[in-house]
Amino acid sequence: MPELPEVETVRRGLTPVLKGARLSGVRINRPDLRFPFPDRFVDRLEGATVERIDRRAKYLLMPLSTGETWVTHLGMTGRFTLDGRQLGEFEEAAPIAGKHEHFSACANRNGRTRIGFADARRFGFMGLIPTTEIEAHPWFAGLGPEPLGNGFSGAHLAEVFAGKKQNIKVSLLDQRIVAGLGNIYVCEALYRARISPLVAAGAVSRPRLERLAAEVREVLNDAIAAGGSTLRDFANAEGGQGYFQHRFDVYGREGEACRGEGCDGVVRRIVQGGRSTFYCPRCQRR
Repeated sequence: MPELPEVETVRRGLTPVLKGARLSGVRINRPDLRFPFPDRFVDRLEGATVERIDRRAKYLLMPLSTGETWVTHLGMTGRFTLDGRQLGEFEEAAPIAGKHEHFSACANRNGRTRIGFADARRFGFMGLIPTTEIEAHPWFAGLGPEPLGNGFSGAHLAEVFAGKKQNIKVSLLDQRIVAGLGNIYVCEALYRARISPLVAAGAVSRPRLERLAAEVREVLNDAIAAGGSTLRDFANAEGGQGYFQHRFDVYGREGEACRGEGCDGVVRRIVQGGRSTFYCPRCQRR
């Protein structure tokens, strides 16, 4: 599933085309994706102007001139196209036309650009929510702070982890604790902070949590700067692939030598909470 850097890459790719653009020729080719499209979805988008494109966790939010916000989640294989060029596919190969394209429209801003949304597995979804009610909507009401925002810090982690016996890896994937963090970047941040994924969240000291918060920010910013991570077919706004996967320290490197200076450890893979965890047992001690 696309993680925060990949969704942010798509947001940045859509912004030059959609910000300030008026939508026309809106069309849906089926009644639903993961969930049904909203009532009168086409009519409510037709003629609306996109004021900007935001991201909350792994959601794309596009406030409209109508007072509603168009919300999109990419799911596993969802991706936008601009005049046929890919903006977002991650891990799962999927056609971008024909029966797999479920939404299309034209963005009218200094010319006309055709926007498509294809989703072969249909785990993505779209919604229209009154802009003033976004924070109270069930999709967003329980989300924690953004990891790149001012609300995320070592102090925040110390507060929410106090007395917590669950391991820190699974705890960081809890969207109520921090919004948008996914499996890849949690593995990488824990490695950089030299914290074992097996340790109880409540047992990690405040100074180590301060370092962890800083490493979370750094690894996400590094991934965004590299255009995200391409495991199979994720592509950015220019149709190119992300490159951060070439800089993974532990993710996907089971059995390979640790890259830490002076470390002779070997990257290990375990399963936690149904997800693969990659770490170096020597560098990341409890």
